[in-house]
Amino acid sequence: MRLSWVVIGLVAVLLPASPGRGETVVIGEANGREVVTVRVGEASASKQGLPIFPGISGGNAGARAISMTKVVVPAGGRARPHVHRGYETAIYIVSGDVETFYGPGLRKSVVNRAGDFLFIPADVPHMPVNLSQTDEAVAIVARSDPNEQESVVPYDPASGQ
Repeated sequence: MRLSWVVIGLVAVLLPASPGRGETVVIGEANGREVVTVRVGEASASKQGLPIFPGISGGNAGARAISMTKVVVPAGGRARPHVHRGYETAIYIVSGDVETFYGPGLRKSVVNRAGDFLFIPADVPHMPVNLSQTDEAVAIVARSDPNEQESVVPYDPASGQ
């Protein structure tokens, strides 16, 4: 295993240079008084059916009002329709072209590309779809909920619930 010196404040600590397969490294104390770094190894599954790299949350960094993840929409892929109950979502598209269907019955849509920012108000049903059949789409997602996945609720466009 490769090791690197990491300086935290005035203390040097020997830590893995990069996370191994599936290994997440948290640097710092999640006590609300220190800067915390999260290095994520492998993606995990989300309730939305997409691979996510959980970055910042209440559980790993001690966040009280925000979470942040990297989301990957595979080529030709889409999320399951869902709602974020009671919290807002801000998204930055790093790469790819994504059409997000939203609103009652998912009848409205917007197409976004790399460099775009999106805002999804609390409780608005939505479903992102990667428009490319060959390239994945990548986004950084921030939510006003420190418990990133707990408030995700499936949405049935046919019934509106």
